[in-house]
Amino acid sequence: MEALLKGQDDFIGQFIQYLSAEKNASPHTCRCYQRDLEGFEIFLKSHEEDLFVSGKPEWEKVDRIIIRKYLSVLHRKNKKSSIARKISTLRSFFRYLTREKLVSFNPAKAVSTPKAEKTLPTTLTVDEAFRLMESSDTRLRKVSEAEAKKSALRDRAILELLYSSGLRVGELVALNLKHLDFNLGIVRVMGKGRKERIVPIGEKAIEAIKKYLDQRGDPEGGEPLFINLRGGRLTSRSVGRLIKKYTRVSNIVRKVSPHSLRHSFATHLLDAGADIREIQEMLGHASLSTTQKYIHLSPGKLMEVYDKAHPRSFRSKVKGKG
Repeated sequence: MEALLKGQDDFIGQFIQYLSAEKNASPHTCRCYQRDLEGFEIFLKSHEEDLFVSGKPEWEKVDRIIIRKYLSVLHRKNKKSSIARKISTLRSFFRYLTREKLVSFNPAKAVSTPKAEKTLPTTLTVDEAFRLMESSDTRLRKVSEAEAKKSALRDRAILELLYSSGLRVGELVALNLKHLDFNLGIVRVMGKGRKERIVPIGEKAIEAIKKYLDQRGDPEGGEPLFINLRGGRLTSRSVGRLIKKYTRVSNIVRKVSPHSLRHSFATHLLDAGADIREIQEMLGHASLSTTQKYIHLSPGKLMEVYDKAHPRSFRSKVKGKG
């Protein structure tokens, strides 16, 4: 985080420091916010030169007309989802500046967010999920060097934990060994908004993690759970790369990301009969509507839910006759 803020004493730097220190935002999240704000600042330099009399943007003079001009520029090369994120960043930034009395109003508040394209999340079938979990075994059988073996065991543990507990990738890489309780079969996770939750871990995940830790040595409780070859904490980007690699090994032709395993975790639980509110708790969603949008229902599951619930369904008629 210090590297992010190096050389910055302006409002953007202060805002990123606030996100990190007070909002407990991950380094990845802070980088995304900073990149969005620096992009907006570049736009201001090229389109609103009058705001740079002192060499830095006069944020007080930014109004909704300027932000709408920025929106029109974004529409040329960006997806709606990307534009929505950038506008959300500006809202958060100006909300912070208003709260700190650095500006008098939030110009982004009056700008509507473009409706994002509705797309179903990538969800693996149970068979695909099992193939992905076991794909690291192929590599493990081929390697003999200690470091390569350790890496393969780590990758298996990561795959198993993501699918077993539905963690966000940022939550996974932030884990320390002390956050795990193997006896109870749970992991303590610090989610969005600094909200802590307890999530169960499956037996396969516990077994994979123990094998990885045995090969790694005897780490202290405060050490990162997953590390790279240099001994540093593994990053979200590295996890994304290793999942792409094992997706190819598994001969899964669709695009799979760490978030795909989170979707699959929730969907497979629901298909097996778990209550959606329990899934909401495990995912760490503040709203049930978020969980409902998140879960992909197969046609078979939709029919099952319908038959059980609707008074005019075929199954309810059969029950009524009995």
